[in-house]
Amino acid sequence: MGTIGTARKRAAEWVREHGRRVAGYSGAYFSGSTVGRSEAEPLAIGSDVDVIVVLEGGETPPKPGKMIYRDTLLEITYIPSVQLASAERVLGSYHLAGSFRTDTVIDDPKGWLHSLQRQVSARFAEKKWVELRAKEAWNRVDQGLRSLNPASPLFEQVMSWLFPTGVMAHVILVAALRNPTVRLRYSAARDVMKHYGHDEIYPEMLGFLGCADWTPARAEHHLGTLEKVFDAAAIAARTPFPFSSDITPEAKSIAIDGSRELIGRGEHREAAFWMAATFSRCYHILAVDAETAARRHCEAFFARFLADLGIRSSEDLCRRAEAGLRFLPSLWETAERIMFANPDIKM
Repeated sequence: MGTIGTARKRAAEWVREHGRRVAGYSGAYFSGSTVGRSEAEPLAIGSDVDVIVVLEGGETPPKPGKMIYRDTLLEITYIPSVQLASAERVLGSYHLAGSFRTDTVIDDPKGWLHSLQRQVSARFAEKKWVELRAKEAWNRVDQGLRSLNPASPLFEQVMSWLFPTGVMAHVILVAALRNPTVRLRYSAARDVMKHYGHDEIYPEMLGFLGCADWTPARAEHHLGTLEKVFDAAAIAARTPFPFSSDITPEAKSIAIDGSRELIGRGEHREAAFWMAATFSRCYHILAVDAETAARRHCEAFFARFLADLGIRSSEDLCRRAEAGLRFLPSLWETAERIMFANPDIKM
């Protein structure tokens, strides 16, 4: 297991060798779970290094996604420069602002990324911006849960329900000035709520996922079947999807090994979120690219997994979404209390 520092060096090498050659290249910076962490720390099992490549203009080509570069797993994402047009635009975006809280710039040929970073960092903890970012996350939950389409295939409905539900954790993290991480969002949100004395909210949030009463054995069982589905999907994959690089042999350490590591340290309920996302993505690939027999075999595993989350039909998903919407006022009240109690927020 290498260190975060070594992984960052590899990412910077990739930028110099490959990123700079992309048409419209304007700079690059780090994002994701390694932001703000010491270079001496080990890069955890199931972690990659997120690199954002900024391209001039308002549109970008599809992101390269996950790849192995000199034994380091990178995730490369392109972002149009218009999204970083001003400090105010970045400060109001909970997905963007956290990357500029500290100096994450890898390459800045024109000097503007460093200037943007200093401006965002200076105002990052102002209550106005913290509240705006938390409200953005809250709105994503609200709008996402209202957008379920019962006429779409069940696996698409699962994704439409799952990710807005998971953004509930981001509301809490943003309110606490924490990194709104992707795979580990529930673990991070649990720690925040414990720190601020809101432990009673956390089981309710897990309940909206359907894993509040999961045991380690149940999580291990489903991870075993997910691994089989993952391997089948990685082999069958032909059609490109935005998430395709997440379902490859190179990315297996995140989806499978990372989940196994979580279960092993007693976070079996927290592992359920990314397992659900991975199951849905794998089934999406198999529904399009696999032979009928293979698809039906994996569909049975997926159905049992969903049943253990309390989901057997579109009606179950709609009821779960409605329950999540009813919870939103309490979620926002909790976020406000955290912001008020957070000594680092500048009132």
